[in-house]
Amino acid sequence: SGGHDIPAGDVLDIHVYPGPGAPHPTDGRAGVLGEFGGLGLPIKGHMWVDSSWGYSGMKDPADLTSQYADLLRKAYGLKDSAGLNAVIYTQTTDVETECNGLMTYDREIIKPDVKVAADANKGKFTAKP
Repeated sequence: SGGHDIPAGDVLDIHVYPGPGAPHPTDGRAGVLGEFGGLGLPIKGHMWVDSSWGYSGMKDPADLTSQYADLLRKAYGLKDSAGLNAVIYTQTTDVETECNGLMTYDREIIKPDVKVAADANKGKFTAKP
C-alpha cells in the first residue's frame, strides 16, 4: 500500500512523511493517507539498538507532542478540503531500528503527552499562539 497505485479496489492509499497529504482519486475510490508522521524521538535505555532513526527528529517529548498535534490538526483539515477519508499515523511503537513510535520499543514509555495526543486524535486542539 502507498507505494505504487494499481487502479483497483476501493481505496487509493498514499504515504507521506512527515505529511500530512491527501491523494486525489479520480475514479470513485476513497482517498486514504495510509502512513504519515514518523516523528522520531530515541529514548536511551528503551531502544532495541543503540542507534536508531526517524523521519523527522524531535528534541524532546514536548516537541514531539506539539508536532504530533500539529500534524493531526492539518490532517483533520484535509478531511474537508481534500476529501481525505482516513489517516494512519506511523507508528504506534518504536520498532527495531526506528524511533518513530509514540511508545518506546519496550512499551515502557509513552512519548507524547497522553491528553494532548488523545485530544488531537479526536480533533480537539488547543489554540495555537
